[in-house]
Amino acid sequence: MFSSGAISRTWKAAAIKAPLRTFAQATAGSARKVQMSNFEKDQHINYQRIEDNLAIVRKRLNQPMTLAEKIVYGHLDDAHNQDIERGKSYLKLRPDRVACQDATAQMALLQFMSAGLPNVAVPSTVHCDHLIEAQVGGAKDLTRAKDINKEVYDFLSTSCAKYGLGFWKPGSGIIHQIILENYAFPGGLMIGTDSHTPNAGGLGMVAIGVGGADAVDVMADIPWELKCPKVIGVKLTGKMSGWTSAKDIILKVAGILTVKGGTGAIVEYFGPGVDTLSCTGMATICNMGAEIGATTSLFPYNSRMSDYLKATTRPYIAEWADSFQHNLKADAGAHYDQVIEIDLNTLEPHINGPFTPDLATPLSKFKEAVHANGWPAKLEVGLIGSCTNSSYEDMARSASIAREALDHGLKAKSIFTITPGSEQIRATIEQDGQMETLNAAGGIVLANACGPCIGQWDRQDVPKGTKNSIITSYNRNFTGRNDANPMTHAFVASPEIVTAMTFAGDLTFDPTKDTLIGADGKPFKFSAPTGNELPPNGYNAGEETYQAPPKEKGDVAVKVSPTSNRLQLLEPFAKWNGKDMEDMPILIKVKGKCTTDHISMAGPWLKFRGHLDNISNNMLIGALNSENEGVNSVKNQFSGEYDTVPGVARDYKAKGQPWIVIGDENYGEGSSREHAALEVRHLGGAAVITKSFARIHETNCKKQGLLPLTFANPADYDKIAPFDRVSIQGLTSFKEGVPLNLHVKKQDGSAIDIKLNHTFNEDQIKWFKFGSALNQMAAKAQARA
Repeated sequence: MFSSGAISRTWKAAAIKAPLRTFAQATAGSARKVQMSNFEKDQHINYQRIEDNLAIVRKRLNQPMTLAEKIVYGHLDDAHNQDIERGKSYLKLRPDRVACQDATAQMALLQFMSAGLPNVAVPSTVHCDHLIEAQVGGAKDLTRAKDINKEVYDFLSTSCAKYGLGFWKPGSGIIHQIILENYAFPGGLMIGTDSHTPNAGGLGMVAIGVGGADAVDVMADIPWELKCPKVIGVKLTGKMSGWTSAKDIILKVAGILTVKGGTGAIVEYFGPGVDTLSCTGMATICNMGAEIGATTSLFPYNSRMSDYLKATTRPYIAEWADSFQHNLKADAGAHYDQVIEIDLNTLEPHINGPFTPDLATPLSKFKEAVHANGWPAKLEVGLIGSCTNSSYEDMARSASIAREALDHGLKAKSIFTITPGSEQIRATIEQDGQMETLNAAGGIVLANACGPCIGQWDRQDVPKGTKNSIITSYNRNFTGRNDANPMTHAFVASPEIVTAMTFAGDLTFDPTKDTLIGADGKPFKFSAPTGNELPPNGYNAGEETYQAPPKEKGDVAVKVSPTSNRLQLLEPFAKWNGKDMEDMPILIKVKGKCTTDHISMAGPWLKFRGHLDNISNNMLIGALNSENEGVNSVKNQFSGEYDTVPGVARDYKAKGQPWIVIGDENYGEGSSREHAALEVRHLGGAAVITKSFARIHETNCKKQGLLPLTFANPADYDKIAPFDRVSIQGLTSFKEGVPLNLHVKKQDGSAIDIKLNHTFNEDQIKWFKFGSALNQMAAKAQARA
């Protein structure tokens, strides 16, 4: 079970055979059925499956379990026979639901269509939040997006209708806020095609970001595979006060664990401090857990979750969870692979960045850091909202600061933008007056969408290339992510700190101790922010933006024009030819951080997410080439001339020449976007060899028939020159746990051999041999037919 120390054990398949699925719909000793959501009254929460599975697993393990283990093992496809060892076993799981945002949903649905199945097997939804560009303000930006993206929205709408998915129209809100408000429930297991899917951990759900191919597996009723996660415990004690907020907990944790410290683990929060946090505050913490590479994060069920469920018109789920509490918290004495303790009494606000979300600086030391590092002190823009911090509580606390500034005759000195997380949040803060306050203070309310957080920002206040600073309540701050300007220093903080700083217009301003000059010429210091965690007058649902799948599909048709530049039907990738890969060029040897933003940029490229060939023109254009320290400039080893990375890749592909990528640490960090793997495969890539991978990207590569391989000795990265020719040997006897060999031919005629590790299991090796997981799925479907 455990992977550390003397208590390490491996639980092999039991001799007793059991059915592969447990279909019971009753819960913990009762025949009552409780609906999963207000939109899916025929789908029920299956606590009985968890109860039954855990009865089996407890007999096998005979030891206390963490909450993460209870939920994950409670969703095992075959609890009797599943190998269970943290960090090693590949678990076969049955998630309760799937969620997709519009940018990734296009490819997920195109892949599902290729599988030839009539309907999704589990409750699934699509949310239109990524394609709305922030330009002038909410209403106008939404109207413009509906016009520009009509073809894509029509495709998503009709696909959802045809295959049985719920469809949240543009303007509904950000996927993770919609999920929290409507679909998340304690003890559930959900996968989502967005890296911040873990937001639902704020309601006690194991919610995991994946690529579209993983989502297709679940929608096609195939058990979903996850490497058995380790469990990192974060013990919270004390209680926050003053300017400290839930965001500061995860900013602190990110500083401790770094961007890859959570890789392969679920982060589980526990301790007396948990009950002092709001449900949406817990969601904020889980959301940004994606920035430490964690599989997901979650909190134990408590009264704050119950209150939120009741406020969002799901009292029946709160009642059901109350009766199942024994399995919605960790057992006493449960073992964690690592434990971090944070005293909320002494935790102070933090600001993380720039350029990486794990560079954590306490507010009290931030002014010093700004000066010491030469960061631009003038604050150009403050942005609050996003999927991480756009709850009613966030908006109320920010509005309390804005109200105090207005009372002293001040308006925001920096540009100030506000992104409501959902139509429900927008309507409620309009109803309760927070929006009026934020507008009066100079704020610009953007559409209920991702906007600047993912690069959907038509920023006009500074020319690109200008060194400047912005501060956001978002989750990521990679170079150029928000505005495509590599000179923008983006910092991440709580919405309260962001709001206060916009009135100073200065990054060195500390609202906990510094003063501003009011319109009357007198100095004043902000009071600590205040705000209700839930609206006292109840939530206002706002405009109806949901499209339910029709009971009768009738003549619903999904059309993709062959001349479209936004959508393209998929062609299967070629199967493996049965041979080792010989004498391949290195397309690019990447130096340093290479996130999915570097591999497949978002922003203006989002419009091509449904057209694989067009979006492949952004492949690796942000990666730093070790050979010339430049971006999007690599040498074609046939012509000897330099060209763009996609341009050289296309030339190699036209010549029938496979190629590889060499990468650095934590390659593929960031978003779940599978396009970062699809594009490499589409343009002829055969393998990506790195020091280490981010979890989601490694899986995405495997799913598309690529070889994600790692140097057994990370120092071997330095032995490879950009113009070496390489062969990957050992594929003809490719086996789980057996390393491969990289034969490297140097330009001077010499050669070296480098050991390569992989994490493929036997089933994943079949994906490689078939050319992709989708190819294998289609072959099985054809065989059944």
